[in-house]
Amino acid sequence: MKGIGYILFLSAAAALGGFLFGYDTAVISGTISMVTTQFGLNVTLQGWYVGCALVGSIAGVSFAGMLSDRFGRKISLSLAALFFTVSAAGCAVSADITQLIVYRIIGGVGIGVASIISPMYISEIAVAKHRGRLVSLYQLAITIGFLAAYIVNFALLNYAGQGTPTDTLWSKVFITEPWRGMLGAETLPALLFLVILFFIPESPRWLVARGRTDCALAIQTRISGSEADARGELGQTIERIERDKGSEWKFLLRPNMLKAVAIGAAIAILGQFMGVNAVLYYGPSIFEQSGLSAGDSLFYQVLVGLVNMLTTVVALVIIDKVGRKKLVYFGVSGMILSLLAISWYFTFGAGMSSIFLLVFFLLYIFFCAISISAVIFVLLAEMYPTKVRGLAMSIAGLSLWVGTYLIGQLTPWLLESLLPQGTFLLFAVMCIPYILIIRFLVPETTGKTLEQIEQYWEEKA
Repeated sequence: MKGIGYILFLSAAAALGGFLFGYDTAVISGTISMVTTQFGLNVTLQGWYVGCALVGSIAGVSFAGMLSDRFGRKISLSLAALFFTVSAAGCAVSADITQLIVYRIIGGVGIGVASIISPMYISEIAVAKHRGRLVSLYQLAITIGFLAAYIVNFALLNYAGQGTPTDTLWSKVFITEPWRGMLGAETLPALLFLVILFFIPESPRWLVARGRTDCALAIQTRISGSEADARGELGQTIERIERDKGSEWKFLLRPNMLKAVAIGAAIAILGQFMGVNAVLYYGPSIFEQSGLSAGDSLFYQVLVGLVNMLTTVVALVIIDKVGRKKLVYFGVSGMILSLLAISWYFTFGAGMSSIFLLVFFLLYIFFCAISISAVIFVLLAEMYPTKVRGLAMSIAGLSLWVGTYLIGQLTPWLLESLLPQGTFLLFAVMCIPYILIIRFLVPETTGKTLEQIEQYWEEKA
């Protein structure tokens, strides 16, 4: 395809929002114990420190769809990049816990906006047969962000341990209080994201929805490689939009659309209660409960991030060949077995090597990364019509971030009240309704155009 190189560039540019999402989400795991000690946080405040960014994410996702439907995908992504930049720089120089939390919330707003707009933009510029793997670039970027955060945390902790404290800002940020350097390192990729966004065009499907057909055709021609192909691509979109007259909310409140939004919201929130973010946020703390030192725990977390990233590469290659639903069946089944094994370790594994725990943590991450993590943003970006895609994705995304916030806030309490064995058993149980919803209520979208998927929901009305 003539335009595939350009599509890859646009997809990679939008996916940088996923990198920042991943870094901002994962970097917190290496700072929890230091921030808790420095500011004397109890279990509740510790959960708030972890979860406060998710409050920002909930706010961001609440208006991201409406913002993108009104002003466009490009402006919305630029706003997210600005939030990331301000947050990272502010966290590095925060004078107290209050300022730190405020800047974390600002970063969370950026996460919420990027989590909706980045995959939406990619889905709208991608052709059907490659859409799954192109949208999966966003999830791959998230996992690269996770891994980058874990490596930065590990490297800065080692640097701090070997450095000599002095009365300088550098010493404060990287030696005496290295959590500042961990959080502040995000400033550079955030600025890079902001600059790159100047070089990408607006989504042609959004332009069509706003009546700017000539501009949309010019952009789509460059994407498709020829004007004839571009007219064919946009013709289906124009036809669907002309049929869907009326306000966005009126269209969204149709029974078929409400059903699609409810299904998207259900799989979004259930996915958070299957444990993945508990592992990504609190992995070092959980490893420490098994008897590992802080340094070893962070090294194990680097391995978790590496497996997460490499498995996502595999998922990216096979998602358009195997299909969304088959990946979920395979992966969630493996997640259940891995979670049960982790629960067993904490119940009966006293005296056993921590390698057993690491192996099943890595297996859990493998099965999760190849299934629900790779599929969720693809499905949410595919399921809804162009006319209300931003609004519908915001509603489903809101559900996802509410679930993520609850897990971030409740995991310390769960680990303390149910102990690790009970917590991971609960995560295993929550996998069951997820796989049932995918089996009976979600269509297979592999290889279908966005307009064909929209037709499916109309026929289900």
